[in-house]
Amino acid sequence: MLQPTLAAFADRFSIAGKPGQPLNSLSAGQVKTELLSGLTVALALVPEAVAFAFVAGVHPLVGLYAAFLVGLITAVMGGRPGMISGATGALAVVMVALVADHGVEYLFATVVLMGILQILAGAFRLGKFIRLVPHPVMLGFVNGLAIVIFLAQLGQFKVPGTMEATGHGVGGGEWMTGMPLVLMLALTALTMLIIWGLPRFTKAIPAPLAGIAVVAGLVIAFGIEVPRVGDLASIKGTLPPFHLPQVPLTWETFEIILPYAVILAAIGLIESLLTLNLVGEITGQRGGASQECVAQGVANTVTGFFGGMGGCAMIGQSMINVKSGGRTRISGISAALFLLAFILVGAPLIEQIPLAALVGVMFMVVIGTFAWRSLMIMRRIPLTDAFVIVLVTAVTVKFDLAIAVVVGVIVSALAYAWNNAKQIHAKVETGVTGAKVYRVQGPLFFGSTDGFADLFTPAADPDQVVVDFIDSRVMDQSALQAIEDLAVKYEALGKQLQLRHLSKDCHQLLNRAGQLMVDADDDPDYGLAVDYSVRTGIFGGGH
Repeated sequence: MLQPTLAAFADRFSIAGKPGQPLNSLSAGQVKTELLSGLTVALALVPEAVAFAFVAGVHPLVGLYAAFLVGLITAVMGGRPGMISGATGALAVVMVALVADHGVEYLFATVVLMGILQILAGAFRLGKFIRLVPHPVMLGFVNGLAIVIFLAQLGQFKVPGTMEATGHGVGGGEWMTGMPLVLMLALTALTMLIIWGLPRFTKAIPAPLAGIAVVAGLVIAFGIEVPRVGDLASIKGTLPPFHLPQVPLTWETFEIILPYAVILAAIGLIESLLTLNLVGEITGQRGGASQECVAQGVANTVTGFFGGMGGCAMIGQSMINVKSGGRTRISGISAALFLLAFILVGAPLIEQIPLAALVGVMFMVVIGTFAWRSLMIMRRIPLTDAFVIVLVTAVTVKFDLAIAVVVGVIVSALAYAWNNAKQIHAKVETGVTGAKVYRVQGPLFFGSTDGFADLFTPAADPDQVVVDFIDSRVMDQSALQAIEDLAVKYEALGKQLQLRHLSKDCHQLLNRAGQLMVDADDDPDYGLAVDYSVRTGIFGGGH
């Protein structure tokens, strides 16, 4: 019993990335590509983790430890091989108020609770609800996130020592001018040119890694004075130490950290699941949403006990990884291990890397992430879809991803409800007995109840009226109430109303509404039908 379970677990979490694919099935070239992709991602993670630690108001190592632990655990357990997770700005901007008001120890406790909530979300398979996010919201999400990534890089064009923490990374301070700005722009452009041009000659080495290596080599060899990683902060440290959050185990503490934990868990899962879908479109993979929820939860729970600020999926680094050839768990695992190596032994070398090289890499990520085709299809898609794309993009940039997605889903749902509400109409016929038959077409739900009521003319109708739902569907309690209100109108005029062809799920809705449904001897022979009599207050159904 235990052996098949372990085998299933091993199959599900195959290091090679696909269920049932053993590690030795990968060629040496594939493994090399995965490792180099991981190295490229690790280099790009360093300034991001440091910057987001500054945003949250904590020590840089708190951000680096989170990037290592969250990245490693999600790479092993996550629902999408090749996806990269770490400390993110979307979470950091929420954390800053908690740290300022209560201190970093409360942050660690919050991250633990955040992880537990995410594990529960995965256990209850709430990840499947990400499928409710419409495609226009996805387009707005990637466009907004591309702009946010771009804005975060602009802080690197400030004079070192004058930068401050902002919602989009490290910013504030004085802009570079003169030769420092020219050098920064030139090195950034050179990095971008290498990333663009190298794949046309060879794919033996990831283009972003080549760009970083060439530009760093030039800067170090010629002693060019430009901002480097070490100008942000020292990244030298030790292994993350186990650390119980030093907070009182009281109800008051729980009341403090719970609201933050709920918000962080929601933002982390939304960003992670949207990134999972985006990476899945590139790699041709599906599913794994609930598994990703559990992986993110375990990662954050562990991180909170090892002095990390928590994290979630990172779309920028994920794009770097998959476009560098990272398709399996090896790339994500190696990225985390390379990052740990930087912290333990490689800090002096990594701190010499010019920020311009990393900015160039992220600018290319922005270009590759932004859905340029969304600009071309604006005139060909429904106006509401175009509006949702622009709205989600703007809210993502102005506020945060979670608010943007919620707003986009609500607007899309309202637009859908409005369009369906306008579809309700009826064909009017005369039955063999002289009864007036309304053949309703279109869904009957809360949005279409007013239109449904306008279809009927009780005062002018004959004594017998039939409403046939063969081309319609009763969807909710508002629909049931609309039917009851209609029946009351006919009753007040001494006229009889009958309903035909209510489907089985409509029967269930009527049952949930507390209506009594029984077989009656005087049911008309309408096939699947339900008679409604206001005079008796009884629903009857038969064949």
